[in-house]
Amino acid sequence: MIIVTTADIQGSEIKNTLGMVRGSSIRSRHIGQDIMAVLRNIAGGEVIEYTKMLAEAREQALDRMIEEAQTLEADAVICVRFQTSMVMAGAAEMLAYGTAVTLEPTS
Repeated sequence: MIIVTTADIQGSEIKNTLGMVRGSSIRSRHIGQDIMAVLRNIAGGEVIEYTKMLAEAREQALDRMIEEAQTLEADAVICVRFQTSMVMAGAAEMLAYGTAVTLEPTS
């Protein structure tokens, strides 16, 4: 499965547009992570615990988007975007979305 943020794929032509596909993951903070994050915030620098949590949420959202594209028998997902939002205190949603397409090689 080809996943790109662009509207086209070099060497291929879009044969069919199958529609929007998406995947999301909602993650909540862990009390242990919060304590470490507060300590890191005092000292300054990257809050590694939250960086790791968001990276895991992004990968899970991407995997779920790809699964949806596979059910449509897509060859690729173009115009992929990520979005995050807070759904409640201490929990955030990571959303991945794009357009599922079938491809045809150009000559």
